Amino acid sequence: MPKTSAGLLMYRGRLEHRDSLEVLLVHPGGPFWKNKDDGAWTIPKGEVEPGEDLLAAAIREFNEETGLTPVEPYFALGQVKHKSGKILHAWAIQGDCDPTQIRSNTFELEWPPKSGHKQEFPEVDRADFFDLPSARRKMLPAELPLLDRLAEVVSSKQ
Repeated sequence: MPKTSAGLLMYRGRLEHRDSLEVLLVHPGGPFWKNKDDGAWTIPKGEVEPGEDLLAAAIREFNEETGLTPVEPYFALGQVKHKSGKILHAWAIQGDCDPTQIRSNTFELEWPPKSGHKQEFPEVDRADFFDLPSARRKMLPAELPLLDRLAEVVSSKQ
């Protein structure tokens, strides 16, 4: 059975001013992602615990990876499937923040591999707002459909 994750895509700006619509993306922390940029950024997301409500998991993970508390309303963006087979359920939220103030939880990893030395790394090492064309370049390819769905949701709300 594929793993399930849930996340939130924060946006700011308005669709009719295409240059002003921006999305908040996060860059994964840790040594594997250190020198990767284009095609590596994601929405704040994480694994759903057994029996956990999908939206509740998305809200929890957004808070853990950004330090921010999202506020309603939440707009469903559906799901996408990652290359690994993991299913990501996503919602959009309108909001704003200073990406330099993002504070992420951490994880422990043996690094370098087989060294016996454990190091702690942030799950997210940085965050930023990107306009839609830039976000398309930065995001993991599997998550790109979320941008099209976001544009549909935002245009229907305005």
